[in-house]
Amino acid sequence: MNWIALIIAGIFEIGWPLGIKMAQQPGYSKFVWILFAVACMAMSGGFLWYSQKTIPIGTAYAVWTGIGAVGTLLVGIMFFNDSANILRLMSALLIVVGIVGLKIF
Repeated sequence: MNWIALIIAGIFEIGWPLGIKMAQQPGYSKFVWILFAVACMAMSGGFLWYSQKTIPIGTAYAVWTGIGAVGTLLVGIMFFNDSANILRLMSALLIVVGIVGLKIF
């Protein structure tokens, strides 16, 4: 259950940079998206707190930030026309390999 909570925390970790980005877009309500970002921060932190009851702090933090970093990178590529060059994607793959390694070992 704690690993599921950690994955949920990582998903919410993607939400707050998305909310900040959307608050900067013309035609979108800044207030609503900033509220969305703050809510995602709170949920992310809450699920991270819960997951650390049985998952070591270093592992939990690395997985949490890794999911947030790679997820945010993918959101940027898919929705904001961020660069998807091979070196960026390979770098993200290294993060994923590190996360899997932390879970396995």
